[in-house]
Amino acid sequence: MGSWVFCIRLNREPSKRFKQEIVVGIDPGSKKEGFTVKSEAHTYLNIQADAHTGVGKKVEKRSRLRRGRRSRKCPNRKQRTNRMANKARMPAGTRARWDWKLRILHWLSKLYPLTHVCVEDIKARTQQYQKKWNTSFSPLEVGKQWFYAEIEKRWQLFTLQGWETKEIRDRLGLKKSAQKLSETFEAHCVDSWCLAHHTIGGVSVPDNTALMCVSPIPIARRELHRQNPEKGGKRPRYGGTTQNGLVKNTLVKHIKYGLTRISGFGKRGISLYDLGGSRVCQNAKTSDFKVLRRLNFTYRSGFSSQV
Repeated sequence: MGSWVFCIRLNREPSKRFKQEIVVGIDPGSKKEGFTVKSEAHTYLNIQADAHTGVGKKVEKRSRLRRGRRSRKCPNRKQRTNRMANKARMPAGTRARWDWKLRILHWLSKLYPLTHVCVEDIKARTQQYQKKWNTSFSPLEVGKQWFYAEIEKRWQLFTLQGWETKEIRDRLGLKKSAQKLSETFEAHCVDSWCLAHHTIGGVSVPDNTALMCVSPIPIARRELHRQNPEKGGKRPRYGGTTQNGLVKNTLVKHIKYGLTRISGFGKRGISLYDLGGSRVCQNAKTSDFKVLRRLNFTYRSGFSSQV
């Protein structure tokens, strides 16, 4: 016997539609960042995300290895002129850092009908007598303006200065933790909650302080070979994200370990990690699990607190 779904179906268009306003408060940071999804009546979600760092160093390393291959007998690309010279562009590390925030916003928009975004407006350290640098050349300012422009394409944008956020927090009687790397509501989400509260209103005490922690998944992209040679002077190949139709960071359901994710491919089989980041096996076979979907982030629960 099949299952039945009972629901109310409207045979004609209703006379009026109403959608509540939902805002996302964003507290940017160099190591950790806070996101709060809130309406006037309820706080839906608090997220503490690890900032996307390290891309700039990877780009520098890639350039250094490419130059080194030109002096050795191995595949290499010949040197060419900089095609991006004198053009408006964004450094790779800056783009990755701000695009990470935008990815989280797009993910949240699939879960909630977002209408507003309120961001704490951070500023780069200015240089005296360098007005053009402060507005056009600073990577932080360039990335921030790109991020604001992308937000305004879909949502209504509000910005507040850091001192304004502190005034709101003090007026509401909320305290911020001095331990910036701790996975607690008071570390960063207290500021993102204040930003959302200032935009949408509601009760002056957070009704939901449960924390969800999100991190970007580190991916070893395909490289020609490892940087350091092994014994005998050979440089083995390194990296790669796909093998036999399977992609790294795919969520699978293993017959023994349950929900896990694919983290690599070895000689003995497929390496699996649990959702907490611990390795469970290195010899899994495709017949031992069922492929569910790709993962964009790693998730874990933080500590909830009563404010």
